[in-house]
Amino acid sequence: MALVWLAQDDLASQAQELAMRRQYDQAIALWQQALKQNPKHFPSLFNLGLTYFNLKRPVDAVPVLERAAAANPKDFNTRYVLGAAYSQVNRVNDAIRAWRAARALPATQPRMLAEMLIVEYGKGRYFNEAADVAKQLLRDKPGEANSYFLAIKAFQDAGDFEAGAQAAAEAVKRFPDLPRANFEHAFYLQKRGAMDEAIGFLRKAIALDPKYEEPPFFLGDLLVKQGKNEEALAFLRQSIECRADYIPARVLLSRALMNLERWDDAIAELRTTIEMDPKHPQPHLMLSQIYFRQGDEAKAKVERELSLRLRRENPAILEAAQGRPFKN
Repeated sequence: MALVWLAQDDLASQAQELAMRRQYDQAIALWQQALKQNPKHFPSLFNLGLTYFNLKRPVDAVPVLERAAAANPKDFNTRYVLGAAYSQVNRVNDAIRAWRAARALPATQPRMLAEMLIVEYGKGRYFNEAADVAKQLLRDKPGEANSYFLAIKAFQDAGDFEAGAQAAAEAVKRFPDLPRANFEHAFYLQKRGAMDEAIGFLRKAIALDPKYEEPPFFLGDLLVKQGKNEEALAFLRQSIECRADYIPARVLLSRALMNLERWDDAIAELRTTIEMDPKHPQPHLMLSQIYFRQGDEAKAKVERELSLRLRRENPAILEAAQGRPFKN
């Protein structure tokens, strides 16, 4: 038995050297040869799975890494890479289970693992679980800006207003020159009714990064809500210039034009929006409202019925995703 294991280790070592020289086909052949001798040879299983993963072959990586995890259940790196491979093949629940198992082991990258787990929980609509991990992340490793932004998104999805507001306030305090930190803080300020203060942070975010589409869109939204439609137009157009396919900005721009009774401009903007996103019901509803105000009830009826049909066919466009509990 000792001679067999020596041969397996030798094959695995040679394969590793070949892989380091990017001779992947030869390396894979040697690892597979070692596994024919012993299907549970952990170094060969892990390195073969990792190589498949690095070669962007997650479908091949998953079964090999599953065998590696079974051969050595307490290896952190195996669980970590296995979770990433599951995520790439959209096996969300399996990715979560792999990373939860990794978190129970001594972790060399606890912050990165927590961030990946937050994202995966979010993909599966396990919003409360994502928020729980986010709270622990900010408590244990609060130094990274990305940690705050992931946490804020998790808190928003979970409907935890206070946690989100606190995280946003801490983020802008730690990172005052980051446009997103200013934007996130502004979002919660307006939720609290502090409109003027929110607008100040939005203007700062725009000044810091004029190509960041969300702050001018959100500022335009606040201005429309305040009845300042003319002032909102420039910010909404700036948002669209930053991102031509930003449908919410185009819809809101159309709303501001409608409020100003600039019917032709609003119709033209809505037609452009429909060309970009034919399944979105909102532009058709707004066209219905314009035609009704212009006295063309026939066109208004057509657009209203089309809007209702599109809403039935594409409910996810306008409805927020509902959370659900994760089941082990």
